[in-house]
Amino acid sequence: MWQNLSLRARINLLLALLLALGLAVNIGRQVAEAGPRVQAEDQSVIRLAREFIEMIVADLSEAPDPDARLDQIARDLSRLRHVSIALKDSGGNPLTPPRVETEDTRGPPAWFVSLVHPEQTAVSVPVSIHGKPGSLLITSHPDDEIAEIWDGIVTQLEVGSALALALFFLMMNVVGRALTPLQSLADVMAELEGGRYEARVAPGGAPELAAICTKLNHLAATLGEAVEDKRRLAERAVSLQDIERKEIARELHDEFGPYLFSLRAHASALAKQADGREPSAEAVRKHGSAMMEQINALQQFNRRVLERLRPVGLAELGLRQALESLSRLWRESHPDVRIETTISPALGPTGETADLTIYRIVQEALTNVFRHAGATAVNVVIEPVEQTGGRCCARVRVSDNGRGMEPGQKLGFGLVGMRERILALGGTLNVVSGDGGLTVEALVPTAAS
Repeated sequence: MWQNLSLRARINLLLALLLALGLAVNIGRQVAEAGPRVQAEDQSVIRLAREFIEMIVADLSEAPDPDARLDQIARDLSRLRHVSIALKDSGGNPLTPPRVETEDTRGPPAWFVSLVHPEQTAVSVPVSIHGKPGSLLITSHPDDEIAEIWDGIVTQLEVGSALALALFFLMMNVVGRALTPLQSLADVMAELEGGRYEARVAPGGAPELAAICTKLNHLAATLGEAVEDKRRLAERAVSLQDIERKEIARELHDEFGPYLFSLRAHASALAKQADGREPSAEAVRKHGSAMMEQINALQQFNRRVLERLRPVGLAELGLRQALESLSRLWRESHPDVRIETTISPALGPTGETADLTIYRIVQEALTNVFRHAGATAVNVVIEPVEQTGGRCCARVRVSDNGRGMEPGQKLGFGLVGMRERILALGGTLNVVSGDGGLTVEALVPTAAS
């Protein structure tokens, strides 16, 4: 049952239990103190009454009529509030009428009287009655004291209950107001789960809840931006695929087609020369040379297309030679920019997927440097690192001394695409821009992982 209660219900229930426990402890303390209090009052009254009677009885001998004086004393003392005094003969028979008890409907209940003062206290004082031995029996009646204690307990219960209820409802209101943002948080989380990343929650309540609301809004904004980036990236990827296919199709049509047509024409001419009775050596040489030129052009075209689809020499020469070749090409086309490439000797085999990813990172970073940065120096460092959990990665850092990125400027589709690819492999890619230029740093899981 406790697990099914909401946080607000749990807090209110605990508060109610604490208030009820505090009130019960206070009432229990008063009940526990009632017995000793009544007993002390009872003993005090008995002691005073006995001392008073002993003092009066001591003066009976000087009275003109001691027996009449004793009867008068017994009648006068029977009107006392907290004690009753009865005159008895030597056989214990009462010589004065018993005390008439008045019933008080507002008095304490019988169980409380039996709990606080179960037995009455009685003390006998010997006297002489008509020349015969007798006694004055002093009996305590602490009813008023018990009623006073009971009234105090009832009053305490009523006032304490009223205060506890008032405090309980006050705390319920405070707790309800403090926990109001929780429902808003749940609603916004449900909207985020449904893909509505524009949902926001108004910060409110306690400072901790307000901070959670602010962080949830920031998370929603970040998720929205990430989803939008993915959408644009997917759209860009599809667009690039279409553009690339169109370019390949155009090149195949514009270049591959004419070469094939030319080869077909020369092959047909050679076939006709072979069918003739006296083939011309000069004509065969001419058509053969033309066919060789067309084949060389087709090979260059094929190499160009393969380079676009996959770096040439990466699988054959390895990552180091492929990166050196890439850097050399950029140095030849931009001799005014200093490019330093450092590959740690400790970097072992990284695997085909990691090699291609590292190559593409460096290629994309260098392309951005020469297109946008206006840098005069570029530093490329590739070294092995070991992350938490024993996973081996290759750290790729490409830094330049260019102008960096403008404030609020977003990454291009090339780096965004590389980040998505690296994230899919379990790595990370960060771009840091400052006054000293731009740094692209990526962690690429290797085959050693």
